Amino acid sequence: MHPLDEAIALRSTSRHEFMGATHPAYANMVGPFGGTTAAQLLQAALLHPERLGEPLALTVNFAAPVADGEIRFVARPVRTNRSTQHWIIEAHQTVHDTEGVVATATAVFAVRRETWSNVEAVMPANVPAPDAVPRMLVKGMPPWPQRYDMRFVEGAFPAAFDEQEQAHSRSTLWLRDEPPRALDFASLAALSDSFFPRIYIRRRRRAMIGTVSLTTYFHADSALLAQIGTRHVLGVAKALNYRHGYFDQTGELWSPEGQLLASTHQLVYFKD
Repeated sequence: MHPLDEAIALRSTSRHEFMGATHPAYANMVGPFGGTTAAQLLQAALLHPERLGEPLALTVNFAAPVADGEIRFVARPVRTNRSTQHWIIEAHQTVHDTEGVVATATAVFAVRRETWSNVEAVMPANVPAPDAVPRMLVKGMPPWPQRYDMRFVEGAFPAAFDEQEQAHSRSTLWLRDEPPRALDFASLAALSDSFFPRIYIRRRRRAMIGTVSLTTYFHADSALLAQIGTRHVLGVAKALNYRHGYFDQTGELWSPEGQLLASTHQLVYFKD
């Protein structure tokens, strides 16, 4: 079984509750990789017997540090319309004999229908193919980056924190799961958080950071994801503003053929 499938393997314990756990393959310096937690929250709704349609949007708010160990997920559809369904999902953990919420999520699912379609966003042009770009070296990094094949065209994670501030924090890279895994909504949710914190790229110095809120909009349906299979997707990320201990970052994930798969936005705390 792929490590991501192990990480998102949830066991139903009642109508609205599932049990899961953090996975050592997606460990970060402190706690788990947030993208895996987002994928687990989404998976709780995906596995729910009352689920309608496919994901359109997922917003995850990290209320407290996620500790290594078991996680109890509570997923409830709070309103179901003819073609849309709204969810509230919670992640609970027991630490020192006290249970509390460590993350909350809202999600919107929908039955998609054929309509006029157009993309105003523009995929970066003249990007070399994945095979022409070297894979980022991950030796010595936390486990979670080792679960991704990242090939940076620009804006790579700094090999050394030399404190040479850059003019921008933009990154363009090819990425996919490692080992390769067919793309689906859970892995797309995790990929949306796989962009390194923009402040590391911009300032090239260490800083204490933590994601506060992460939103992903799913523009692809399951048929389009199936066409991609295990191929790389193109990621683009940048920050818009750093101020008073918080910065945002926005990202896009594109198919090799130029279809926008997902757009993502997050707010990150940093300590200067």
